[in-house]
Amino acid sequence: MPQPHTWQLVAGLAALFAGIATAIVSFGVAASQRQQVNRSLAALDSLGPKPDAVRRDIDRPFSERVIGPLVARLGSIGSRFSPRDESARIRHKLELAGSPVRWDVERVLAFKVLGLIAGVVVGIAGPWLLGAGIAVTMGIAIVLTPLGYFVPDIALYQLAYTRNERIGRDLPDSMDLLTISVEAGLPFDSALSQVARNTRGPLADELFRVLQEMQIGLGRIEALRGLAERTSVAELRGFVTAMVQADQFGIPIASVLRVQSKEMRVKRSQRAEEQAQKVPVKILFPLIFCILPSLFIVVIGPAAISAYHNLFH
Repeated sequence: MPQPHTWQLVAGLAALFAGIATAIVSFGVAASQRQQVNRSLAALDSLGPKPDAVRRDIDRPFSERVIGPLVARLGSIGSRFSPRDESARIRHKLELAGSPVRWDVERVLAFKVLGLIAGVVVGIAGPWLLGAGIAVTMGIAIVLTPLGYFVPDIALYQLAYTRNERIGRDLPDSMDLLTISVEAGLPFDSALSQVARNTRGPLADELFRVLQEMQIGLGRIEALRGLAERTSVAELRGFVTAMVQADQFGIPIASVLRVQSKEMRVKRSQRAEEQAQKVPVKILFPLIFCILPSLFIVVIGPAAISAYHNLFH
């Protein structure tokens, strides 16, 4: 028979063992719960942005949150269904138009897709709301659909045309200033900088770009050829060709500039005479369809009214 103190010792050791086991299990359960909580938080992070990121996303402008992704999506759709060289052609048109602010290839393609959709919707919904027949509705939709698609191309063409007209008008004066600066002893690069600083307009911007390209290490001939490719002005292309030949054959730049300046002044006078000779042809249609009918009404109208009263009353 064991003694009473022996049972007390065994009971105490059992209680101590049970306490240690309970503590170990408790710590294990707590660690497991923390791991589960951490896994849950990681899963929530993977499902979406944190509240701070959501708040920052909401604080962004509407154009960055909605318009930007929409334009990118439409641009990708337009590039997918466009010919392979469409992006290169649009990029060249943008260069001819002076690379307008916030205009790029993706945005132009997005506008083309948007114009196509708008042409289809307006071409079908407009006549249908006005009660037109199916044939009229289809005809208007067939006309408006390609028109909406080519509206960005028309806008770029108009921008490029206006810009090249401005360059053609400013070029003779800029050439005179460039010739005077070179003949006064300035190097060609300094004379070009002088012209760019003392003039305004797209030609001055292009000259500044030529200077920047030369400053970053591009050769003078390559920079001038890039200038000719970014414009469609024949006189400017001729000037670039003359400068390239002068550099290749060692001809004095002052002589070349003097000849180019004289030719550009002559061409400007010829262009003015050409525009003056086109005036009678341009005024012919307004004269026939607007001025002459009004004149006939004013001159013949009272006589016709008087003859009507005399004959029928």
